[in-house]
Amino acid sequence: MTEKDIVQSILRYLKTVPDCFAWKTHGGMYGTAGIPDIIACVEGRFFAFEVKTATGKATPLQKATLQKILASSGTAEIVRSVDEVRAILTRCGVALRNDQ
Repeated sequence: MTEKDIVQSILRYLKTVPDCFAWKTHGGMYGTAGIPDIIACVEGRFFAFEVKTATGKATPLQKATLQKILASSGTAEIVRSVDEVRAILTRCGVALRNDQ
């Protein structure tokens, strides 16, 4: 499964989560380097997901950005599947009323 496939699967899942607004960030000359792939606001809480394949590794800049988000009381993690995103939301106490 490619990183793009994983991102699309996670975004499809997040669309089913109540009180969730999520989007895929896009790189390029007008973007900010190191920003995680998916940003989400769920029940008023900030989540950032850096998506990687099973063998993918985060760059030092990506790791530093995740640390800055954590230092600002956001939730930021490297994920490799929808199941990992679901587990993070559950661990953070997000109500997954329609989660199946």
